[in-house]
Amino acid sequence: MRQLGDILLEQGLAAPEQVRAAEADQLRLGRPFARLLVEQGVITEVQLVRALARQAGLEFVDLAEHPIDVVAVRTVPAALCRRHSVLPIGFDDGRVVLAMADAGNVFAVDDVRSVVGTDVRAVVATRDDLTAAIDRYCRADAEMGDLTTELGGPTSSPAGAAVADLARLREVVDDAPMVRFVNLLITQAVQDRASDIHIEPTESDLRIRYRIDGVLHEVMRSPQQLGAGVTSRLKVMADMDIAERRRPQDGRMSVDLGGRTVDLRVATLPTVWGEKVVMRILDNSTARLGLTDLAFSDGNLARFQASFTKPYGMVLVTGPTGSGKSTTLYATLNVVSNPTVNVITVEDPVEYRLPGINQVQVNPKAGLTFAGALRSILRSDPDIVLLGEIRDHETAQIAIEASLTGHLVLSTLHTNDAASAVTRLVEMGIEPFLVGSALDAVVAQRLARKLCATCAEAYIPAPEELIGARYPWTPGQAVPTLHRPVGCALCSRTGYKGRVALHEVLTVDEEVERLAVAGASTADIDRLGRERGMVSLRQDGWGKVARGLTTLEEVLRVVV
Repeated sequence: MRQLGDILLEQGLAAPEQVRAAEADQLRLGRPFARLLVEQGVITEVQLVRALARQAGLEFVDLAEHPIDVVAVRTVPAALCRRHSVLPIGFDDGRVVLAMADAGNVFAVDDVRSVVGTDVRAVVATRDDLTAAIDRYCRADAEMGDLTTELGGPTSSPAGAAVADLARLREVVDDAPMVRFVNLLITQAVQDRASDIHIEPTESDLRIRYRIDGVLHEVMRSPQQLGAGVTSRLKVMADMDIAERRRPQDGRMSVDLGGRTVDLRVATLPTVWGEKVVMRILDNSTARLGLTDLAFSDGNLARFQASFTKPYGMVLVTGPTGSGKSTTLYATLNVVSNPTVNVITVEDPVEYRLPGINQVQVNPKAGLTFAGALRSILRSDPDIVLLGEIRDHETAQIAIEASLTGHLVLSTLHTNDAASAVTRLVEMGIEPFLVGSALDAVVAQRLARKLCATCAEAYIPAPEELIGARYPWTPGQAVPTLHRPVGCALCSRTGYKGRVALHEVLTVDEEVERLAVAGASTADIDRLGRERGMVSLRQDGWGKVARGLTTLEEVLRVVV
């Protein structure tokens, strides 16, 4: 077999001195030669896999572009594909074409050969592409469909969920097919990067939708009679009362998915056709993000950092539900938290567990409200307080007083823009001079879908499109090159993968404080903020459109 270094030199991917240096490091450190070249930035992961494929005499395939035969995928069980990181992608002269991350894994080839009963032709793909393709094609849909048939029986009345016999319901909850069905429902949602699972009974069936990148997608419909069993199974997992179907309930559960623990927040809501269940998938990796991961522009990041690095004061993050406010606050905590300060949070509910931080769960039934918890923790010598949400006058008053007595207070508020936060606190009954003195900065944000890096396409927009969107362009200037979604296997043919935040950061300086004390309107405060360098949500969005992160349509969808 030819040496990998010779192949890299032949293809012009590495210089002779780079190869010699990596070979010397290999002998000195005992590290793999190829991995050293990638870590040193000599070659990329894709270039390495191409070279390894050539060294082994195998074909390299780019799974983002290569057509994948669904019939071939179904010849090998999903569990086997995941165990060996392989995926059948087609047929060639009676042989199954098998994409592999490790070309030398003869055990994987033997296992697949024994399952399909024919010969196998191995090809090589990058591990990341292969994992994404396995998640996309080895879906649980087929098995869920089989389980739906297995669970299905005589159609019950539309109100079946409300009159189901409780004893029979308990049997169904523990039934193996029902357990597998619910587990697959959650597993598929996590694989699809969903943030929420909606299970909705209708007059004729049970509709299941996933919220992916902020948009709901219907994934399947099941017989209506499954609703009571699915809901009850989820209630048991979330430690809720399965006998109570007339009032909303809230719960929480954790599931183990391939060695990874996933937390879910569960809420039920009685409807005319039965109980609707919404599960929020809490991805703990979100709590470990840093501010640099949140796509702040340089100017906005500098303004925001100047506010939360002060020893006291109040910093608010505003926006509608699902706009990433909690993620921004957790990222801020990751910056300011260290062993020398006492950080306490009051949340309803505690979404992510953070190491080294004291987190308090609000419990109104036990008399522990936001205001009560906040009043108590101020006697626990905190340096930094994170308050999940300012909901009423009492909570706002205590938070303001805490920020004026030497504490850094981080919290959220539901307003449409940054300037509205100032007037909203005044409307809650807080004295205007206290608002101006306590408030240091307000961050308003939205989440727009991020263009898929694999398939995004550059294009020259029509002038009418730019004018209609009020993009910062005037006739006579050169038309900018923007990007639009296309769709590929890696992004489920949507053209988008992930989300990017749009920010508006208002610094509350003496001039803004003077307007607040004078009872100025939101429009006046907003106008002053822009004069003093504040970038609006839409302007920040246009900057991210220009950088190819998102599209005109997405900015217009999330920003008024």
